[in-house]
Amino acid sequence: MAAEESHLPHRHYAKNEVREIAEREHLINARRKDSQGICFLGNIDYNEYVRRYLGEQVGDVIELETGKKIGEHKGLWFHTIGQRKGLGLGGGPWFVIKKDVTKNILYVSHGYDPATAYKRYFPLHDFHFLTEGITALPEKITFKIRHTPEYHPATVEQLSDGRCIIHSAESIHGVAPGQFCVIYDEQHHRCYGSGEITL
Repeated sequence: MAAEESHLPHRHYAKNEVREIAEREHLINARRKDSQGICFLGNIDYNEYVRRYLGEQVGDVIELETGKKIGEHKGLWFHTIGQRKGLGLGGGPWFVIKKDVTKNILYVSHGYDPATAYKRYFPLHDFHFLTEGITALPEKITFKIRHTPEYHPATVEQLSDGRCIIHSAESIHGVAPGQFCVIYDEQHHRCYGSGEITL
């Protein structure tokens, strides 16, 4: 199961209810630990999988503070905000801070947690509801933006143009345009849906 739990909740069942049904029916995966990866692809090399379907697009790697080119990347899709390993740069450690998709530039920094890598609020567009019959979000929610176990508390401001603004209760590391934000209820038992982050 991917971290966003795209398969759960199933219709009107919350995750714990699905697990109870699975135990009652003696299904072998009833007590299986939640995955934090892309388990539906099986045991594969992620970069090779992405390379096969998206190819490579060489671009510059720029040090955020100096604007100096320090290397090249093979495609922005191979990197995530906050990434430290696998950059292939000397003189590290280096951390991915942001991506400029238009110019195909990957920005990195020596600083582990520079202020620019944190956001308290961010907009979402193209929000898609997953639960039948629900067409509006409550004011108080929890959300996830990466394959991590943490749910972040927030409030939602819904705009007239269909977009919404997530106001996180705390500064979140690694918020980046193009990522998807998955929204749950306040107790994170029900998944409402997801939308793409735009900054």
